[in-house]
This record gives sequence, C-alpha cells and structure tokens, in this order.
Amino acid sequence: MNAQTLLNDWHFMRFVRLALGVYIGIQAYQTQSILSGLLAGFLLYQVVTNSGCGGANGCAVPLKKKNTDTVEDVEYEEIKTN
Repeated sequence: MNAQTLLNDWHFMRFVRLALGVYIGIQAYQTQSILSGLLAGFLLYQVVTNSGCGGANGCAVPLKKKNTDTVEDVEYEEIKTN
C-alpha cells in the first residue's frame, strides 16, 4: 500500500466507515468484546485500503455492452417415432 491510496479518494462512505470503526473499536475495548473488535478492525481495514462495497463504484455493475452478434437461422430436424 502506498500513501496515495491512503490520502486520495476520500468520499462519504469512507468517512462513515472511519467513524464507525473508531467508535466500535473504542466500545469493543471498553466492553472487552472480541466480535465487536473484529468488526471494528474490518471497517478500519476498508478505510485504509479504500475497499468495500460502500461507494465510489466499489461494486458497480459494468455498463451494458451493445450486442453486435447477429442472429442466425436455426434449422430443426423432425424426428418421427413409430
């Protein structure tokens, strides 16, 4: 990871993850909750690496491509049974 990843592309959801990660991390420390600590660590990991499905096209569906395939006629063969 480089400094450019950490310092650039800050958007609303990245700030939300940072705030929630810090808040849940403090609460996990005070209550000694391992599960809350793992959640806080996960959120902070997403903040540092700028990953996740929270915004900035994290999970954007690719644009629909124009279909250039041509439809070909299909020939069917009739099968007769006795």
